[in-house]
Amino acid sequence: MRLGDLWMDQHNIAASLLAFNTHGGIRSSRGEEPPIICFSHLRWDFVFQRPQHLMTRAALSRRVFFWEEPIWSESLEGGPNLRMLTTDSGVTVVTPMMPNGMDERAVVRAQRWMLDNLLAIYRISDPIFWYYTPQALPFSAHLTYPRVVYDCMDELSAFLGADQLLPTLERELLARASVVFTGGFSLHEAKRQYHRNVHPFPSGVDVAHFRPARHGLPEPLDQQSIPRPRLGFYGVIDERMDQSLLAQLAALRPDWQIVLVGPVVKVDPITLPRAPNIHYLGSKQYNELPAYLSGWDVALMPFACNEATRFISPTKTPEYLAGGKPVVSTPIADVVRSYRDADGVQIADSAQSFVAAVEHALQLAQEPTAWLTQADEMLATASWDGIWARMTALMDRSRPADHAPESRTGAVWA
Repeated sequence: MRLGDLWMDQHNIAASLLAFNTHGGIRSSRGEEPPIICFSHLRWDFVFQRPQHLMTRAALSRRVFFWEEPIWSESLEGGPNLRMLTTDSGVTVVTPMMPNGMDERAVVRAQRWMLDNLLAIYRISDPIFWYYTPQALPFSAHLTYPRVVYDCMDELSAFLGADQLLPTLERELLARASVVFTGGFSLHEAKRQYHRNVHPFPSGVDVAHFRPARHGLPEPLDQQSIPRPRLGFYGVIDERMDQSLLAQLAALRPDWQIVLVGPVVKVDPITLPRAPNIHYLGSKQYNELPAYLSGWDVALMPFACNEATRFISPTKTPEYLAGGKPVVSTPIADVVRSYRDADGVQIADSAQSFVAAVEHALQLAQEPTAWLTQADEMLATASWDGIWARMTALMDRSRPADHAPESRTGAVWA
């Protein structure tokens, strides 16, 4: 695509933005605080997790634009355009739509123009740029604002298929950031040497959302026929899951039913362990999860211990506990650090020890009063509302980065 084509597309994008604004796409009552432009590698409607929890809370008092990675299309008339949708929570999801075949430089230019037009049409002069991915820098780094937040929820460079430029881009983002949040303590230890203002925020929990699981919610149709006892997991099923552990667990205890709820990503479904007592129920909406959790006896976190899980702090641990289920996990560093003294959380590092831990957890499930009080005391300090309040205070007190960004290198800086 020629540069001239993209320039014409800029005017189409501006017209689309103006039409969206004119038709009331943004709720004007949410403009009291500086707006947030949130750049995310996760799609808004994929899995409801940290970005969604925080941005829905941000949208209570300010405009929030959630900028997703592009969607590619073979039939896109008129070249690149911008799709915008305001959710019920008030967050406006912004999705660049790109025709197949665009080269990397053209994609960067197109998104840069889209971002400039969005800021101009909504008259946003002093936004907060909130990054979940350094890969948004190539089209946003030409804009400089005093408050830049890097919420580092994962070590993305360790994930399967990660862009080799991620470490370089992250160094520049760290240089630009006025404050850095991390998704757990392990990430905090890894990032604090690169920035003067880094704060750990392990995963939170919406207790009110998951607590009804303690009281016998109606059984989802696709779980009704599965015998008990049930050992359950919900979340993304990807390279972070220990497939060998699941296969061994299913073989060692064929009378236990393993229920896996969530999308399969970055791994071939054919390679996943199969057995009569392993049940893949597919992706579910966030509001459906308590009903599935309610029908389990024990909740599982069968993560592989590898580079992709070295820094993770799973949201599942507090959610499972809030739903009243004992948890059995592999020895993920942040789980061990935060829950090693929790009676309701068992840690196991092999198939045999996992079996023993599940047996103990099944006993705990019969005696919830023996451990739930302790769990509730731990959860009391882990609400997403509290996390957002503390993040906001740190963000408001933060100063602009006091060191210059590194030189831009590579084709991404087209």
